[in-house]
Amino acid sequence: MKISLCVPMYNESSIIASTARELYKYMNENFGDDFEIIFSDDGSRDGSAEIVKNLDLPNVKVVGYEKNQGKGCAVRHGVLASSGEIVIFTDADLAYGVDVIKEAVDILDRGEHSVLVASRAKHKKGYEGYTFVRKLASKTYIKVLNLFGGIKISDAQCGFKAFVGEKGRKIFSLCKTNNFAFDLEVILISQKMKLKIYELPAKIINHRESKVNVIKDAFRMMKEIAKIKKNIAKIDF
Repeated sequence: MKISLCVPMYNESSIIASTARELYKYMNENFGDDFEIIFSDDGSRDGSAEIVKNLDLPNVKVVGYEKNQGKGCAVRHGVLASSGEIVIFTDADLAYGVDVIKEAVDILDRGEHSVLVASRAKHKKGYEGYTFVRKLASKTYIKVLNLFGGIKISDAQCGFKAFVGEKGRKIFSLCKTNNFAFDLEVILISQKMKLKIYELPAKIINHRESKVNVIKDAFRMMKEIAKIKKNIAKIDF
């Protein structure tokens, strides 16, 4: 069984070489030669793509485009370039570590679920390392979006998700959102397709400063959700 791992990147030159090496080592140790790692470059201007290419690691490739479009576009580009029976995406900083990859593969390999979403809310230490204010802001933000969007899972914005390959590529072929709202679009399409979603308890291993402004981004996200729901309503399976 081939595993595809997609990593969106935008100006990650300070960490991308170590990320690529760590992921290659982990994937090789756990899946032998039956994997591919796809770095999807979202128009980086700092040579991130060249750094990965110059490592010349087996089963590692770079896809992308010249103009920055947003994380949603980068993830979609990577997933649609994949060929694995299971396809996963995770952030370039490996926020949730690497062991979560094998956990996700083992769960989806059982055949009971088509989509897996990591959830900080499901892990007893999911918000470990967060300040009280950031933890409160994050939980409030997620609850508002879930209520407005009709999302039926606990942490739609988590940056680690996995899919049965063909289902994942079908979902992303229907996605249109390029920005940070793409996670919600993915979940809403999955729900409309009536796919079973597994929530995997996960905690942040590597912290980076959040770029989310709770009030400002919540209003922006609600506008995006309204547009996404309108587009999804037109989809006929």
